[in-house]
Amino acid sequence: MSALASAVAVVVADEGTPFDLPSINYSAIAPILIIFGAAIVSVLVEAFAPRRARRPMQLVIVIGSVIAALVVVISLAGTRLVTAEGAIAIDGPALVMQGTLLVVSLLGALLMAERGIDPLGDAFAPRASTLPGSEDEKQFTQRGYLQTEIWPFFLFALTGMLVFPAANDLLLMFVALEVMSLPLYLLAGMARRRRLLSQEASLKYFLLGAFSSAFFLYGTAMLYGFSGTVSLVGIADALSAKPSEGALVAIGMALLLVGLLFKVAAVPFHQWTPDAYQGAPTPVTGFMAATVKIAAFGALLRVLYVSLGGMRWDWEPMLWIIAVLTMLVGSIVAVTQTDIKRMLAYSSIAQAGFILVGVLAVSPEGLSSSMFYLIAYAFTTIGAFAVVSMVRDANGEATHLSKWAGLGKKSPLVASIFAVFMLALAGIPLTSGFIGKFGVFTAAVASGAVWLVIIAVVASLIAAFFYARVIVLMFFSDPGPDTASVVVPSTFTTIALAAGATVTIVLGIVPQPVLELVSNAGIFIR
Repeated sequence: MSALASAVAVVVADEGTPFDLPSINYSAIAPILIIFGAAIVSVLVEAFAPRRARRPMQLVIVIGSVIAALVVVISLAGTRLVTAEGAIAIDGPALVMQGTLLVVSLLGALLMAERGIDPLGDAFAPRASTLPGSEDEKQFTQRGYLQTEIWPFFLFALTGMLVFPAANDLLLMFVALEVMSLPLYLLAGMARRRRLLSQEASLKYFLLGAFSSAFFLYGTAMLYGFSGTVSLVGIADALSAKPSEGALVAIGMALLLVGLLFKVAAVPFHQWTPDAYQGAPTPVTGFMAATVKIAAFGALLRVLYVSLGGMRWDWEPMLWIIAVLTMLVGSIVAVTQTDIKRMLAYSSIAQAGFILVGVLAVSPEGLSSSMFYLIAYAFTTIGAFAVVSMVRDANGEATHLSKWAGLGKKSPLVASIFAVFMLALAGIPLTSGFIGKFGVFTAAVASGAVWLVIIAVVASLIAAFFYARVIVLMFFSDPGPDTASVVVPSTFTTIALAAGATVTIVLGIVPQPVLELVSNAGIFIR
């Protein structure tokens, strides 16, 4: 490889054209390269491997590559450098979020690989190209076809997620945004049951996602027009050098933040969330809900803290309003929901508002508390959707709340685990959610945002009602003829569920190791 690079340099030099080879630290970006390489191999498997051999081969590729990338991320602990000509920053926050993404993605992959819950197979349509309810679809189902194309999509989405919080310029950040989003649009429309609802969710997610990407790109163009660079550090330096030229920057900043706030499901850019969460296959919903929020908040934090810190007094009031609306709308509208997946979608919106409270602290404590909250939320969410996938009736997943009545008496263990997840999302002590909320609220109070914390506490009280409602429904209602049953899953879902529950409880009782991890991660490198 080095010989080839030298030869290219010599040829270019002989022609009299100056050319500097880019400096790339491949060991620092090895986790990204491992997942990207696995995605390419996964595509080749789909093209050339025999149909019956594809699923086991894909599982080996996915699980093996995620574990290998996680090992490399752990080995990079303490690394702080900027590589790829300033496009990628490897620092403590990036490594923490990449490591969390890989662990949670591994659990998401186990949920997607589950075949023991649904008698028809896994959660995905046997062929996405067939019309819902058509004779072709029935034939594929009867023959036991499995849609293994989901695994290349999974790996490409994970590649984009790993790049997103580490991107140090807006152009690479946009590429990561698209690489992350496009596979998720497709995965959302591949549900085996309720195909039309799934395809509607996919279309809505795609259309609104395209608008948000356009906003992000227009914002990038305006910031480039102001600073002459797409580098986050370069934009920050230009703001310091020309502080009076703020109109173009303010417009560009607002457009850029629209694209990022869409991905974190902040109000008023949240409209895609309930439909996408409800219509997508439940394993995809769990994977998407847990990982996209980590990646998107990682990118948002880097943009605000590294690039737009000099515009803090311009974007802080706007984010105050968005955080308040996000907490209140998510909490209030969730109270009216009768579908468990839509309720968890509005819960996700409210959680985004609570994390924004930590972001608005604009301090190392705000950064570390936001990262802890993201870690806690991710494991709780993946576990909650694992339970949702197990509660079923004759038509498949039983997501209407009326079918959960008395579930605690029919399946006390699973209902108890789900109750733990609900308590964690509500922020009850001895769960990870309490430590997460306490951290972001403390950081916000230290920065002077007392009124924001008061509103957040009120929103938490409202949210506690609909979480408690589910617990009361499961344990204090009698099972009726419509009450669903819990299907015993395979080892895959069992591992994901056990991991989610264990982390949720352990982080609530012994949070210190993870708190030290996020505190020692430091701040973003410039």
